[in-house]
Formats: sequence, structure tokens, C-alpha cells
Amino acid sequence: MPAPKTTLRRSLLVASAVLVSAALTAPAAVAKPSPGTSPSAKPPAKMSAVGGPRLAKPGTQVDLAPGVPVLPKGISARSWIVADAESGEVLAAHNAHWRLAPASTLKMLFADTLLPKWPKTTKHKVKLSDLAGVGPGSSMVGIKEDETYTVHDLWLGVFLRSGNDAVHVLSAMNGGVEPTVAEMNKHAEELQALDTHVVSPDGYDAPKQVSSAYDLTLIARSGMQKKDFREYASTVRAKFPGETKKNKKGKKVRESFEIQNTNRLLTGDADVPVYKGIAGVKNGNTTNAGATFTGVAERDGRVLLVTVMNPEKNVHNEVYKETAKLFDWGFKAAGKVEPVGELVPPKGAQAAGPGSSASPGQAGGSSQGAGGGEKPVASAPAGGSSGIGVALSITGGVLALLAGAAFLVNRRWPLPDLVRRRPRD
Repeated sequence: MPAPKTTLRRSLLVASAVLVSAALTAPAAVAKPSPGTSPSAKPPAKMSAVGGPRLAKPGTQVDLAPGVPVLPKGISARSWIVADAESGEVLAAHNAHWRLAPASTLKMLFADTLLPKWPKTTKHKVKLSDLAGVGPGSSMVGIKEDETYTVHDLWLGVFLRSGNDAVHVLSAMNGGVEPTVAEMNKHAEELQALDTHVVSPDGYDAPKQVSSAYDLTLIARSGMQKKDFREYASTVRAKFPGETKKNKKGKKVRESFEIQNTNRLLTGDADVPVYKGIAGVKNGNTTNAGATFTGVAERDGRVLLVTVMNPEKNVHNEVYKETAKLFDWGFKAAGKVEPVGELVPPKGAQAAGPGSSASPGQAGGSSQGAGGGEKPVASAPAGGSSGIGVALSITGGVLALLAGAAFLVNRRWPLPDLVRRRPRD
């Protein structure tokens, strides 16, 4: 049963009642498929039924009733999904639970798992062992041995440059790659992202490492409830610390250099314009995975999530072009098309009782503690991953773009009580 529809302008009192109702009516968890299954050459005849029986079927799932726009032509992705981030309704999908190599979109799970662990201001001096295991040809932000970085620097490296070096340093701070992978798999299971099996925390190609369009969408929905996650995912460009060198006077100096987000719907490219209303989330590209992308965008109070995995067309920026087409369709179809499934809440939200309610930090994503991080969604009560909380939080991410994206300068977004505009730079 899809979660009740809400609007961004409803009172928080009504929203709390909706959150409890969503938790009580959520479907039961489905047994986790064997993590040993490797990506298949074609979609299985039957896949996971998490989110509804239609999503277990191969092929395109959509109800094109009268008045519903037809799906866009030219979508070549092996798997994709269009979902309403607020209600959780899946508007359309294609092989939603096909377990495929995820590439760096898996970094969303890495961030959702580890972001709450340290204050942004925590400093770490990088050792050579911290960078051990970074795969050849990895995307890098340029971390240097014996240099000191803040956690804030490292997360900018993860989100903007998709830096595998930054992922490995943060993993080292967390006790190493092995415990980090274990935590990521545990968190994925809590989120009911049951197609996902993590082997490498950075998404680098590894045997038996898989996820799905459905799971990546669940993970993005969870991550976008965290204030820091939203801000990093929506940052267009930032300064990153360089290497310490001696200047002409023999004095040690450390200059910074600019890094730019590799999400082309956020930054634009020669053949891809900035997508109006985009607020993140994460892209990836490896040999096994091809191009992958999960994005979130808001238009006229409606927040949609789109995930696209491995377009077959060998065209520059094709994953972004297909994502933009699916966003356009979703915004036109929303409110007209009957859903074919839903984004399920985490197990923790299902277990919450009728007396549970969302605290401001959970519903609005305000920071908690010295680090500005937040309680992981996996251990949050009923409000932790439900409609209005997600919508309010993602709108906060959209608002954050006002500081860095020219196309939003004159845009007036709704400003719910639990969302605060980021100060202009």
C-alpha cells in the first residue's frame, strides 16, 4: 500500500500523523537474496519483490492510463526507476531490482553510513597505509601522504570528485576497509536495500559487488534526509587543500585548488544543460558498471528521485540525458499515473509504535552534536524515512543550491518550518 500523499505546505502536526500511519502500513521485509549472485547478462525472470510485486518483473512497469504522458523515447538504460521522494510512490520502472555493478553511486551508501561519525572539523594526518588498496585508474581528489585534512575536506573529495583516495582515508579512520564494508552491508539491510552487496566501499569494480536502481534510490532517499549529505551532494564547486611546499622565501605554504562536482546535471556540460531544480545526488562510471546515476530534483513542490544504470547507447553524457528525460516525464506524470510500487521505509521505521513522532532533527535534517552529523536513518523512529521528512529535507538541499547555482538565483522555493536557507557565500 503506497504511503499517503502529503504536500510540502501541510502543518507539521498533520505530517506527524502521516508518518505514524506510513510506518504501520509498510509492507513486511522480504528475505534477502543471496549476496553471492553476480551481475547477470540479462534481467532474471523474477527479481526481488521489495516495494511491490510489479517491481519483481523484468521489463518496463508503468500504467499509461488516459491523460498520462507516454514514456520518453530513446531510454536505453538496462535499469531505471522514477519515484516520488515524498510519498515513496514508484511512478515507473524498468528492471528495478536487476542486480548490477553500481560504480561510484555506491558512495551514497558509504556516506549515509559514515557521515554521522565525526565532526566536520576533525583533522587527520594521512599515512601511506591509509591509501592502500586504492584501485588503479580510480577517480582521485589528490590526497597526499603526510598532509593533514579535515573531515569536511575529505567529504568534499568524496562527493565532488568521487575520490576513491578520500573514501579509503575515511575508511582507515573508521578502522579499515573490512569493518567499513561490514557496516555498509548492515546499513543496506536496515534500509531494506536487499539487492545490495558491498565488497569495496568506493564502488570500484569487485567480484560479486552489486546493487540495483531500486536500492540506489532507497539509499539516496535516506541520505538526503541528512543535512550534511544534502549540502555535499548539492555543492557545485569548492576549494581543496593542496600539497605543502616551500615558496621562494623558503617558507612552507599550502595553497588550495578548486574542485568541481562531476554530476553534470548539477554543473552542466557542453552537451548537457544544468537541470532546473536539481539538488544532487551521485554519479559513477566503471568498466563493469558502465555509467550510473541517481538524481533528485524539485519542481512546483514535487520532489522526484531518478536512478539510471548503464545506458546501452555509447553517447557522451548519455546517463544524464536519459535521467533528464525521465525527470521531465515524472514531473508531467506525477498525480496522473497510478504507482507500480513504493519505496519502503527502513526496518527501524516499521518497528516504531503508534506513539512515535519525528523530532525536528529527524524530519528536517537539522544537525545534531558538535559534528553537524545526524542520527543514521537506520536507527531513527518512524519519522526517519517517511514522506514529509524526506520532502522537507530534500527541499533543504534544493535551497542550498541557491548559494552556488546561477539558474536558481531568482527562484522562490517553499520554506518549511524545519528548513533554513543556507547563508549566501
